[in-house]
Amino acid sequence: MRVSVVQMNAGSDKARNIAQAAHLVDAAVEADRPAIVALPEMWTCLGGDRATKFREAEELPPAGSNAPGGPAYEFLRGIARDKRIHVHGGSMAERVGERLFNTTVVFDRAGSEIARYRKIHLFDIVTPDGTGYRESAMYGGGTEIVTYEADGVRVGCAICYDVRFPELFHKLRQAGAELIFLPSAFTLLTGKDHWEVLIRARAIETQCWLAAPAMWGAHTEGASGQPRHTYGHSLVCDPWGHVVAKVSDGIGWSTARIDPAVTEKVRKDMPVLAHRKLV
Repeated sequence: MRVSVVQMNAGSDKARNIAQAAHLVDAAVEADRPAIVALPEMWTCLGGDRATKFREAEELPPAGSNAPGGPAYEFLRGIARDKRIHVHGGSMAERVGERLFNTTVVFDRAGSEIARYRKIHLFDIVTPDGTGYRESAMYGGGTEIVTYEADGVRVGCAICYDVRFPELFHKLRQAGAELIFLPSAFTLLTGKDHWEVLIRARAIETQCWLAAPAMWGAHTEGASGQPRHTYGHSLVCDPWGHVVAKVSDGIGWSTARIDPAVTEKVRKDMPVLAHRKLV
């Protein structure tokens, strides 16, 4: 199975973001023929003020209903169906009444939704330069562990800040995951020190492939237009913790082959799940 991780530089203009995603997915599919393409966290609308975030958010159709959705939802469904690929839709703002959720939707080759995951761990921190982030002021947190099957591979769902909580990844491994997607918009200051280290650690601990499509570059946040910077460096990591594909600075994509034989050998030679004593 070939997996492509797409790296974007999105802003608060959803139509422009969709156009950028379409260009990159087209290029990745044409060049590499992946079975799954994955987009970053909040690829539909990153930044802007509160009103913009709510305006660009979408009310999703009932899960699994195949009912019509909003522009971003239908874009994901359309590229899955038209290109006959699985699409792991990064994440978007899901509007539920007066609340938002940071939500992943996944489509199979026929364009049917097969998974939906709401980010569990919300990003409420202060970065080393003193910049504050409070995701919980606008977004609700999810509660469900989510996996799905794509071409015989069990896939787990996580988003960005989730990577700092190993217990989630252990539960995904217990649920049968062999590949875990981590769409992200990691800050530049945390990313340069922690991004690759954390992903490799989660891959080694779970003996899963980790595929992490990420945002790169600058966007503006809030009514004041405060600049924010994301780290990028989208990557794919194997179950031994080796980075096997990576995007440099700028927009683009990278593709890796997910080899079940590698997963099987790593788990056979070091059966850590069987050795685990704590629950």
